Amino acid sequence: MNLYTIDKIILDALNEDVTSEDLTTEAIIPNDSVSEAKLIAKQDGVIAGIFVFKRVFELLGSVEVETLFNDGAAVKYGDVICRLNGNTKNMLIGERTALNFIQRMSGISTLTSEFVKRIEGTKAVLLDTRKTTPNLRILEKYATRIGGAVNHRFNLSDGILIKDNHIKAAGSITKAVELVRKRYSNLKRIEVETESLDMVKEALDCKADIIMLDNMNLELIKQSVELINGRALIEVSGNVNLDTVSDIAKTGVDFISTGAITHSYKSMDLSLRIM
Repeated sequence: MNLYTIDKIILDALNEDVTSEDLTTEAIIPNDSVSEAKLIAKQDGVIAGIFVFKRVFELLGSVEVETLFNDGAAVKYGDVICRLNGNTKNMLIGERTALNFIQRMSGISTLTSEFVKRIEGTKAVLLDTRKTTPNLRILEKYATRIGGAVNHRFNLSDGILIKDNHIKAAGSITKAVELVRKRYSNLKRIEVETESLDMVKEALDCKADIIMLDNMNLELIKQSVELINGRALIEVSGNVNLDTVSDIAKTGVDFISTGAITHSYKSMDLSLRIM
C-alpha cells in the first residue's frame, strides 16, 4: 500500500478536523504534558486499520504507539488493542481522526468476516465492489481483504465489466463484446452482466470469460449455473446479504460480490482512554 497516498488521506482528515487550533485542548493542556492511553475494544470484532491509527500519531509527532494486536485479529470486548505514550495534546488532537479510520475499517472487516463464514465449505469466493466512500477506497478495500474477501477491480482501469447501461448503449451484448474485442483483442478477460437466461445464452455465445448473474432469484441462478456448465466463470451480484449468501454459494457459483460490506457496515465500537 502506497504510504504517500495513506499519508495524504490522513493529513487531509487532520486538516478537516483542526483548521487553526484545537481550542479546547490549547486552553486546558500544557505543551509539555505527557500521558498514557489505551485503545480498547467495546465489542467483539475483527480489527483492521491499526497501521492507519498508528500513522495518525506518527504524523502528529511525540506519541509512541505500541500495538498489541495485528490487523485481522479477532478481538473481544475489553481487549486492549494499543497502548499510547507521549504528548497529551497530540493524543487529543489525533484521537477522533484515528478512531474514525480504525472504527470504520474494523466495521468493514468484521462484517466481511461474517459473510465469509456463511460461505465456508463452498467454492464461492466473496468479492467487494466499487461501492466505497469517495477517496477512501484504498482503505476500505484493504479492510475487506482483512475480513477474508478478495478485491474485485479497484477502479475502471482494472478490468472489463460490460454492465446493463453499456449493453443498452451498444445495442446488445454481442455488439458490446465485439467492440471490446476490437479494441483489446484477447488481452483482457471480459465479464458481462446478465439479468435473464436469454442474456446468459447470448453471453455464452460471445464466449465471455465471466458471466455476472445480476439480481436473479435463487431458482434463476440455479438454472443459469446449469446452462453455463463450466463454460465461463460465474459471479452473482445483487440481493446478496447475510441471509441469502449461503444459499447462493451452494448453487456452485465461483464468485459472490456485495457492496454491503463497504456501504452497509456498522463502525466497530472502540474507545481511546487516557489513563
